[in-house]
Amino acid sequence: MDSNRILLAVNGTLMRGLELNPNLLAVAAEFVRATTTEPVYRMWSIKDRHPGMIRVREGGVAVAVEVWSVPAAGLGTILLQEPPGLSIGKVKLADQSEVLGVLAEPILCEGQREITAFGDWRAYTASRAGGD
Repeated sequence: MDSNRILLAVNGTLMRGLELNPNLLAVAAEFVRATTTEPVYRMWSIKDRHPGMIRVREGGVAVAVEVWSVPAAGLGTILLQEPPGLSIGKVKLADQSEVLGVLAEPILCEGQREITAFGDWRAYTASRAGGD
């Protein structure tokens, strides 16, 4: 891969077709693949606007993510446009590789609805549309 590009795993509104995906496209990010994380993450719905994903020691699941190739210069732009409380950290993928990814600060998830059982932001939002 081009050394001026960084792989970034996204698990929520930055995914293809969702609300903040234009932020990736605006910096010329390119979709690489859909995959999952290692089963070491838990997720919360933050005010039903976006997910928050945190790595845990126990009780984690594999979370659906998309991996994007992002120009290094665009990574800061993307992060600055993310909702408060989200940050970039290292994410372990199902294939044992490690890439940068969007993670939540633990305090952001306090008092929010845990959606770990869905393992996928799209599945959670579809359940809400169905009257869950």
